[in-house]
Amino acid sequence: MSTVPDLDDPSTDPFDVAAAAAEYIAGKSGVAGHDIALVLGSGWGGAAELLGDVVAELPTSEIPGFRAPAVDGHRATTRSIRVERADGSVRHALVLGSRTHLYEGKGVRRVAHGVRTAAATGAETLILTNGCGSTHIGWRPGQPVLLKDHLNLTARSPLEGATFVDLTDVYSPRLRKLAQEVEPELPEGVYAQFPGPHYETPAEVKMATILGADLVGMSTVLEAVAARHCRMEVLGISLVTNLAAGISPQPLSHEEVLEAGKEAGPRISDLLARIAAKI
Repeated sequence: MSTVPDLDDPSTDPFDVAAAAAEYIAGKSGVAGHDIALVLGSGWGGAAELLGDVVAELPTSEIPGFRAPAVDGHRATTRSIRVERADGSVRHALVLGSRTHLYEGKGVRRVAHGVRTAAATGAETLILTNGCGSTHIGWRPGQPVLLKDHLNLTARSPLEGATFVDLTDVYSPRLRKLAQEVEPELPEGVYAQFPGPHYETPAEVKMATILGADLVGMSTVLEAVAARHCRMEVLGISLVTNLAAGISPQPLSHEEVLEAGKEAGPRISDLLARIAAKI
């Protein structure tokens, strides 16, 4: 493989780096193309073991354009998995284990790089998951919620130049319906992404609630926009790991997020695996 262009160089086309990453994944995994990609956020990591047989597991930091994860709870490997669908057919899933968050300061290109790489491998469907805060007192830690829309409160976009993408149905109605066939009681909500890394203030949570947010977090939205630009169909699922600031009387902590994800892990991992098997 030729020398990979520097993703941080403004003159570099980020899609060239994504193509190089996809070529590397194909060469190391022996899988020419993938059909579906998953980004597993806090609490969702166990789903990979339930999806199917692992064909290859690669250190993510060795893939062009990627770096090791900076946040506890995110795996440092990318896996190619053979998935047997509910109808008996076989698909290949690319599980991205090293999400880059905007607050890491590595730039929006690196936030979107995993999504663009997945699209370059051939994936037409993307499942985005996260751990988040809830603005609803009734949605307690451990509750999975389908995303039906989002609010981008980061003041950033992964798109560059005069690039216009329709986001009317950014989270696929078809995929949401399919997920609710697997789990009829799954609620739907609007997710607001803040830049982080600090948690939101009660006033900010109140603002987001007035704007229509049911959930608040620090990921997903920019990835979803990048995915729609790549013409991928997107399914978003959040795991409520805490009540948002001002909703809960308790101080927020990352340890709380990890603990809630650990407790809900087996149940939500099984749910995600069953949904993926139907896509």
